[in-house]
Amino acid sequence: MMKFNKTKSLITSFIALTTFSSVHAGEVSILAAEFLKTNNNWRVNVTLKHGDTGWDHYANIWQITDVNGNVLASRLLQHPHVNEQPFTRALSGVSIPKGSTKLYIEAHDKVHGWAKNKLSIDLNKATEGYLKVEAK
Repeated sequence: MMKFNKTKSLITSFIALTTFSSVHAGEVSILAAEFLKTNNNWRVNVTLKHGDTGWDHYANIWQITDVNGNVLASRLLQHPHVNEQPFTRALSGVSIPKGSTKLYIEAHDKVHGWAKNKLSIDLNKATEGYLKVEAK
């Protein structure tokens, strides 16, 4: 009986620790975005930070939206970045509709969903087709 209770206690502790680490990772943070215009499109690099714990809890999407919440482009992240934090991923060929200069970068993780904090982008501030915005 003693061995069973010890094993049960270890299993319970493992489950609690796994649940805590998964929830403890928190929302994904958007650290920066870089826009580089090439012809009529943009290449966008986005830097994220998240306490990825594995396949069940990692930052898995970032997207660009306009002021009305319309998704202009989306980057699916194919795997966790447990040992690579923060990390930057790019998306090329992004078409921004004419007149859309106020944009947002949004990020998503598999446990918390869409992060509350968005990174605000003002393309009017681009100089010679280049803009870098860092979170405050």
